[in-house]
Amino acid sequence: MRESCCHAICFVFYYCLMESNLFDLSGKTALITGGSRGIGLAVAKGLAQHGANIVVVARNEKLLKQAQEQIQADTLRFCGDSYFVVSTTEKDKLAPAEAGVWTFSFDLADTEKIGELFKDIVSETKGIDILVNCAGITRRAPAEDVNLNDWSQVIDVNLTAVFVISQAFCQHRKQMGAGGKTARHSAGKIINIGSLMCHATRPTNTAYASSKGGLLMLTKSLAVEWAKYNINVNAIGPGYITTELTAPLQADPNLNTWVISKTPLGRWGQPNDLVGTAVFLASNASDFITGQIIYVDGGWLAML
Repeated sequence: MRESCCHAICFVFYYCLMESNLFDLSGKTALITGGSRGIGLAVAKGLAQHGANIVVVARNEKLLKQAQEQIQADTLRFCGDSYFVVSTTEKDKLAPAEAGVWTFSFDLADTEKIGELFKDIVSETKGIDILVNCAGITRRAPAEDVNLNDWSQVIDVNLTAVFVISQAFCQHRKQMGAGGKTARHSAGKIINIGSLMCHATRPTNTAYASSKGGLLMLTKSLAVEWAKYNINVNAIGPGYITTELTAPLQADPNLNTWVISKTPLGRWGQPNDLVGTAVFLASNASDFITGQIIYVDGGWLAML
């Protein structure tokens, strides 16, 4: 009886170890655009807590610094003392192997310079394994009143920038795969942060919905083309999440009530609600999944 119990305990321990290894990101480096706040910051923290080194790209240097400090605090709490914070201005203070979090201030609307940015990131980090495209903007107006400048800004940041930085990631992974001893044999992972508007839209969201609809098809296209390079490309479709981007919607009492009434789980989502799905798609657990979108929407799309 005692021997059977020991065998059962060993099996459970082995199973749990194998399960945890499925989601272990140790030794991998994740680049998160728009990672200084909201969903991007939550995802960056989550990936760090599962062992990944982190690169955050965002425009606001003050928010980047705050994000560094938050990721460092969470990482030290959950991952031990092997992670450090390093910015591009402090890079000489730590050896590359010690650097756990890098930040780069950059406006992704400047699509012509994204390739140069990515080269700088690779030079600092020695390689990127996971790319999370989270940066996004919106401009709300009736379709007939949308000006071309607003349209172009939304498309540039939400769609064109995603394509350009994903291209750079693919080229980088191809080079790493041909690099002999430096080759990374695990799958490269691209995670695009979409929206319910990958599926449907609402008035005054023409540019945003168009960019997110395009993002879904870009996800599928890249998944098909880059499977041969061992790159998985998937998307997450958040429901209504409490972020600065959705603050005007939350402030509208009627719209707030409508959102909650349309969500079977009866609440707005929080940025942390997306972390589990992001870790899954970044890890070995999702190695046979590509070209898909997973909606994290509290049941929104399941209800008529």
